[in-house]
Amino acid sequence: MSRASHHFPRNFKWGSATAAHQVEGDNRNNQWWAWEQQAGRIVDGDRSEIACDWWRSAEADFDRMAEMGLNAHRLSVEWSRIEPSEGKFDSASLDRYRGMLMALRKRGIEPMITLHHFTNPIWFEERGSWTNRDACVRFFARFVGRVADALGDLCDLWCTINEPNVYGVLGWVAGHHPPGKLGDYPGAFEVVRNLLLGHAAAYQVLHERTRNPRVGLAHQMRPFEPLRDGNLLDSLPARFYDQAFNHGILRALGSGSWPSLLRGGSPPSARVLRGTLDWIGLNYYTRERITFDLRARETWYAKRLFTPGAPVSDFNYGELYAPGFLRCLGTISRMGVPIYVTENGVPDAIDSFRPGFLLEHLKQLWLAIQFCYDVHGYYHWSFVDNFEWSEGWRMKFGLYELNRSTQGRTLRPSGRLYGNIVQTSALTNVQAEQFAPESLRVLFP
Repeated sequence: MSRASHHFPRNFKWGSATAAHQVEGDNRNNQWWAWEQQAGRIVDGDRSEIACDWWRSAEADFDRMAEMGLNAHRLSVEWSRIEPSEGKFDSASLDRYRGMLMALRKRGIEPMITLHHFTNPIWFEERGSWTNRDACVRFFARFVGRVADALGDLCDLWCTINEPNVYGVLGWVAGHHPPGKLGDYPGAFEVVRNLLLGHAAAYQVLHERTRNPRVGLAHQMRPFEPLRDGNLLDSLPARFYDQAFNHGILRALGSGSWPSLLRGGSPPSARVLRGTLDWIGLNYYTRERITFDLRARETWYAKRLFTPGAPVSDFNYGELYAPGFLRCLGTISRMGVPIYVTENGVPDAIDSFRPGFLLEHLKQLWLAIQFCYDVHGYYHWSFVDNFEWSEGWRMKFGLYELNRSTQGRTLRPSGRLYGNIVQTSALTNVQAEQFAPESLRVLFP
């Protein structure tokens, strides 16, 4: 075929994403380290241990990012390192984060700092964590203020909270994350409300204490679609899941009022949420099909499954469904603020379908830009294999494969592909022919 290409805008942010607990190692003072020590909590009894050893040697991976051509990286700061006991801050940890940020900037990589990515200090857990309405926002705002004072001159792109919906669901409904509660929907909605109030407080602190910050949060979305098109029994629970998981948070942030699902009890006013987004982040991985099941009372009479016969990633993590990415970008674009794709990736230990996943999802991203959705950057999850929470080490999301015994890295073919995409800022038929011939017709029909 003749040469064909899809080009991305100049100055587009091409990056990767990580979270502190998943890569730094030896984060012993948060609730996740304690959770890992409990039998049966993590697949195969895995523990984070030294993880990817970033606390001592992140700069080696920063060199690899620069070699790949990345100009952006999203990383989180670990609250339990910075404030290991209530009200007492560790200047050495803040200095280490300054060193990381300086190292990124030295290599031409713009940092995005995430302030809360699933982990809490033990002392914060003991005070009720995100269920303690009277204190959690105040504690978080104090932490954010200290980080802003220490690091604000090195960063102006801030992500306050990562996936408040996922944090609530996995901790209070599914029980896979601490505190391990099952079916506590009211508790999950309360936690999500408090996380959003924490976001609003952090937004104000950052705008008061740093110069020209751009502040947003990362929201995971996934299409929930009825298994049987046109079937009312499937459509109703699919609509409920879509509203609860995808739209409730966006409506609260956009309108400054709680939608019905987040209004339980007597919550404080949501008016403080209005105008607290300089940008919005989208985390997209998969879609789910929903069918009515009278036996599934605990899940609102809905059974969640994949499309029969659809390709599914390692360990049934998710269905590979690139068109849903464009759909979610369209939904989130209605917020009327710039968009960053703060996470997108797939677990694939042998790298058999990640190249095609990358090409087909980035084609959807290119289409979104053609539709004038205001997308400014893409952060692939993840740069290197890391500790994947309750899934332990079995899920391999990295562009680089990690040898945990030696801490060695091996660039996967998908990493070479991503590097080529980044360096050309384009998708080409040559890339598809070399790395994922099966995706060629999808890219250039």
